Amino acid sequence: MSKKALVIGATGATGTALVAQLLENEKYGEVHIFVRRKVELKNPKLHVHVVNFDAINDDWKEKLKGDELYAAMGTTLKTAGSKEAQYKIDYTYQFEVAKATAENKVPTLLLVSSTGSSSKSPFFYPKIKGQLEDAVIQLNFRQVHIFQPPMLDRGQFLRSNEKSGIKFLNMVNKLGILRSQMPMPVDFLAKQMIRVANRESDTKVKKYNPKQIWRL
Repeated sequence: MSKKALVIGATGATGTALVAQLLENEKYGEVHIFVRRKVELKNPKLHVHVVNFDAINDDWKEKLKGDELYAAMGTTLKTAGSKEAQYKIDYTYQFEVAKATAENKVPTLLLVSSTGSSSKSPFFYPKIKGQLEDAVIQLNFRQVHIFQPPMLDRGQFLRSNEKSGIKFLNMVNKLGILRSQMPMPVDFLAKQMIRVANRESDTKVKKYNPKQIWRL
């Protein structure tokens, strides 16, 4: 029986890679993406839902049904414009969608978090990522898979400062230092997430640090 995947953050770098690979994967008969504005991508398996993330009403909550939820939303402080706006995207939107999805008895959540995430962190970004991890673990999913990748190589999505960071890390990694922290292509992260979603697991909550993601 073919599977039905749900994706939020589908227009970002990781989300774009996830959607492309899910559409190509014969195990999936439907891929539903929830976005703030219309996208041009066309595929017989793709279902696009333009929604208001500030209010999950009954109409679009009803569409949050399937086999897996892939949550890959995220922004930067500079792009968001304020900590409040970043918190809304990185925490509130994702938690509320995950909560509604769990209430609809979707069994599996696959969440993109970040290396170093911790609700006890003194720093804003890893703290909100850690808070989200703690919150979704409490929801009624059968399985929660949390991916904590290193810096992501987002290809065409890269900003100039990220290109500099990746260049430096690649230089360091040639020396054999911090191999697990080498920049991770979003295509690779997406592949590993889908791989995890399609293998047996008897653990409700599993977190994957950079080394574990590389070795999956």
